[in-house]
Amino acid sequence: MFRRLIPDHRHKAQALEEQEVLASTTQQSRPVQFPSPREHDLASLRPRIIQELQTIVGADNVLTEEADLIAYSIDGTWIEGRPLAVVLPTTAEQVSAILRIANREGIVVAPRGSASGLSGGSVPLAGGIALALTRMNRILEIDTTNLVAVVEPGVITATLQAEVEQRGLFYPPDPSSLKVSAIGGNIAENAGGARCLKYGVTSDYVMGLQVVLPSGEIIRSGGRMVKNVTGYNLRQLFTGAEGTLGVITEATLKLLPLPKYRLTALATFDLLEDAAMAVTAVMSSGVLPASVELMDQITVQCVEALLHLGLPVDAEALLLFACDGNYEQVVHSELEAITSICTNHRARAVHQAQSDQESEQLWQARRSISPALARRKPNKLGEDISVPRSAVPTMIRQVRSIAAKYDLLIPVFGHAGDGNLHPNILCNRRDPEEMQRVREAAAEIFSAAIACGGTLSGEHGIGLLKKEFMEQDLGHEAVEAMKKIKLALDPNNILNPGKIFPTGKSAW
Repeated sequence: MFRRLIPDHRHKAQALEEQEVLASTTQQSRPVQFPSPREHDLASLRPRIIQELQTIVGADNVLTEEADLIAYSIDGTWIEGRPLAVVLPTTAEQVSAILRIANREGIVVAPRGSASGLSGGSVPLAGGIALALTRMNRILEIDTTNLVAVVEPGVITATLQAEVEQRGLFYPPDPSSLKVSAIGGNIAENAGGARCLKYGVTSDYVMGLQVVLPSGEIIRSGGRMVKNVTGYNLRQLFTGAEGTLGVITEATLKLLPLPKYRLTALATFDLLEDAAMAVTAVMSSGVLPASVELMDQITVQCVEALLHLGLPVDAEALLLFACDGNYEQVVHSELEAITSICTNHRARAVHQAQSDQESEQLWQARRSISPALARRKPNKLGEDISVPRSAVPTMIRQVRSIAAKYDLLIPVFGHAGDGNLHPNILCNRRDPEEMQRVREAAAEIFSAAIACGGTLSGEHGIGLLKKEFMEQDLGHEAVEAMKKIKLALDPNNILNPGKIFPTGKSAW
């Protein structure tokens, strides 16, 4: 009798175990839900919160006038969100105190720097706090021994570059907005730029961070060490997190020796596809340029109309190359090899800049693309797809086909050497029918990039503009894993909520 009971007991135990596994699996499969922003009676809450914020940062650093709220409601996109107040801290301790109040009251906070972002990542939600870090703009140290710079988040990228170059050093990341964009925003979006082909993106230069968590704790990760595998690499977690996990209040950045020689060349192509194939050939040749930038005909025409540099507006495409290094002969030989490859791919001409001034004019043309395109139509949707280098010709063909299908102007430019293309859809937001075509075209561009083995963004981030396409790119499970990280660090969902993750509702 005892022996007969043993199997029954085992069956029951097995059944219970299966039920537990099933329950666990069912629980794990449920989508992660973020807490909704708390409903507030702003009329009664506002005076008390404003007074607390003024106590922390001073009355002059809390802006509540309507004109100020409007000025801080936007970024480089057309999306707007009117905040409850704008707060301008000057220390990490002040940021900590602000976040403690926000976490206690359930008030959402949108960190922002120069607001030059192109994905809506720094646009505040209505009724929240716009946490502007522009007054935390000190270069704290340039360490020429350990080759690092320690900076606050509001330091302008070009300012840092100029300061370190005076010491014979080099900070390579160079987004086109470098003259206005801030280091904190560069880190939050993991910004790139033309030189990233050879030197890498912002995350490759972040050695250490000081970050304030949503609950107000101040933490540090990394430092001046070349090697560091102690614990989780939190500095890389916060880099590219778009201000959803913590507020960056200090960064330790890697520097390099400044290359002694730099040469620039412009290749002119009658066919855009020939230019794309030339890029693929250059990148397969063993030569590694510092930059390879592509501008199609519409882009060139718009830039020429703005700057009057004498660019060949009849060409279908221009390629802008930069080579740099410490040995003049090597740099010249690299540029000669590129010239030969472009000529073999039917370049009409390849012109080498004859002076630093001429080189700067050519790079000014590249950096002026966005304002130049803005003159062609009232609005533009600046996309930021990234595909494998080998897929650049295919992706360009796809964009041209999509432009024709939806009867839209979609100039293409970008960092062709690393596959990061910027199709910009020119449009008029006051035309509902055209904007519907813009939405459909953008969705097809994203799908085409993913089908090419690429991704939604190479350097602009996801923000509000691309959040509904995240699962199409990463898959449901990966997005859910990201949500769990967000909830672990920000259980009340106060820090930049509504960004990155799909909500089922488009922001535009």
